[in-house]
Amino acid sequence: MRTHELVLGWIEKQFSDGALMLGGRLPAERALAEQLEVSRTSVREAIRILEAMGVVRAGVGSGKDAGTVVIADPAAALGSALRLHAATRHFPVADIVETRVLLESWAVSRAQVDSPALAEAADLLDRMDGGIDSTEGPEDFLALDVRFHLALAEAAGNTVVSAMMASLRDAIEGYAAELTRKLPDWNATSARLRAEHRAILDAVNAGDGAAAATLVAAHIEGFYREAGLAAPH
Repeated sequence: MRTHELVLGWIEKQFSDGALMLGGRLPAERALAEQLEVSRTSVREAIRILEAMGVVRAGVGSGKDAGTVVIADPAAALGSALRLHAATRHFPVADIVETRVLLESWAVSRAQVDSPALAEAADLLDRMDGGIDSTEGPEDFLALDVRFHLALAEAAGNTVVSAMMASLRDAIEGYAAELTRKLPDWNATSARLRAEHRAILDAVNAGDGAAAATLVAAHIEGFYREAGLAAPH
């Protein structure tokens, strides 16, 4: 086992034992190296890996922001990994879309009607309807669309699904922007998407999870089909 893996193993055990929790700090680099009898280089490598994974944030200098703090940002790491794999075509875009359909269908079918996330979703739809001139281009619309779908996922109350949704949306956002340039009539498409958004949210608010799941799947697949991406198999 490489020495940085020993450091990672020790930190993982601290988490599982409850000795390290969200907001806590790792021991100083020198102290941790001496405690585990490894080099400071190995400690730094382990911390860099944890930082890339969104588990810790490494600070420098002195004061309240110094040291390595335990955070929770799994979506950032998942999103970065998915973007890279999608760029290398390791994960076909159609497969990412299909996974998104599965997750969003599950989320809207279990959305909690009293979730504050649904109020946020409604506000985002109002902004799509009244605050954006579709003739100016799709960029602002797509940014609000991303937030709308994330709000729907959050309404299900499952933090793992929310993190996965955030990473998938992040991974495919660039492709969505590229695909909009292939649409024959953006104004017509944006009007249809807004109507579909309303129908999905209405079904969720009415407690009809089955209808919401059907609507969101048709909504996602329809956009990519119209933009020229083959429908998920």
